[in-house]
Amino acid sequence: MVITHHGGQCFKVTLGDLTIVFDPINKGATLPSARFGADIALVSRDHPDMNGVSEVTYGEKVPFAITGPGEYERQGVVIQGFLSKSAYGLAKGQTEALNTIYTVDLEDMTLVHLGALADAELSKEARESIDEIDVLFVPVGGDGVLSPEAAHKLAVSLEPKIIIPMHWSGIGEPKSLEAFLKAAGSTGEKVDKLTLKKKDLVGLDGRILVVTP
Repeated sequence: MVITHHGGQCFKVTLGDLTIVFDPINKGATLPSARFGADIALVSRDHPDMNGVSEVTYGEKVPFAITGPGEYERQGVVIQGFLSKSAYGLAKGQTEALNTIYTVDLEDMTLVHLGALADAELSKEARESIDEIDVLFVPVGGDGVLSPEAAHKLAVSLEPKIIIPMHWSGIGEPKSLEAFLKAAGSTGEKVDKLTLKKKDLVGLDGRILVVTP
C-alpha cells in the first residue's frame, strides 16, 4: 500500500491496480485540484476542497463515489461511513454541516479518515464500530475543523498505530501542523510518500508521520 498526499485532506491510496482517494479536490477550490484516475472516491464534506469526484474520473477510470454514511463493499474493499459534524467552509447562515468519517479495510489494515471533523469526540456508533486503527488521518487546522490540541487529544484516545495529520497544507490556520506536533511533544517524521505493509505496523503506537504534498 502506498499513501500520497495531494494537499488539504486529499490522500491517494494505491494497492496494485486499485486506487482509492479521500476528499479529492474539485475545480474552483481553495487548493489546486489533482487529476488522476481513481476506482473509489470518498467524500467527507460536500465542499469544493473535498468533493472533486469529477477530477479523479480520468481515462477509463470512473470512481465509485461514496458521499455519506453507510456500509459499502467494492472490489474487495469494505468501507463504513459514520455521520459527524463539520464547521468548515460554511455558507452564510449555516451553523454546521454534515461530515462523514470513513473506515476502510484494505490488505488486512484499517484506515480511518476523519474528514473535516469538528466534533471533539466520535459518536457512540462510530466508537463501537471502529476497533483497531492502523492509520488515522486527523484534521489539525482549526477554522471549522479540530484545533491542533483537540486533534491530538482525539487521536491519542483512538490509539492508532500511525497518525497522519491533515488539513494543514493549503487550508487550515497558519502553523497548525507545528501546533499539533507541539501538543504531541513530537517533531514528526516527514515522508514524501508512505509505503506500508501489515508487518511494518508491529510495535507502533501513535507514531506521527507527516506525509508532505
